[in-house]
Amino acid sequence: MNLPLHLGFVGALEAGIIALLIGMLAYAGWHWLCRKLGWSVGHAIGWACVTAVAISAGIDAWNLFYLGMMKLESPLYARLALQGIHDAGSLGSRVVCEVVGALAGVVLSWHWFSVRSAKKNGRENG
Repeated sequence: MNLPLHLGFVGALEAGIIALLIGMLAYAGWHWLCRKLGWSVGHAIGWACVTAVAISAGIDAWNLFYLGMMKLESPLYARLALQGIHDAGSLGSRVVCEVVGALAGVVLSWHWFSVRSAKKNGRENG
């Protein structure tokens, strides 16, 4: 995300909370679009999950993939690769928190929209 977050697990939790909000917004956007196009709720959930994870965890997941796959044989290459990463020591936990937060945001938003539409139609979800 490249935001000035705290270091360590606190920064990973902050990134997860931001990803949760992104997931909620992504589902709201896809829910609106799928209603206009006549698609099912499954399309909205699936595309919202993909969009939210790509937006919230995209850069950090790419950095994690890059560090794992590239040959960093010299200290210069390793230093150059780590220079552009905020808190490289907890990159893995930050990616996990971002993915979980994005998916949880989509699920929470889906639940909120489904309860709201059930109340609007006169049914109580219970």
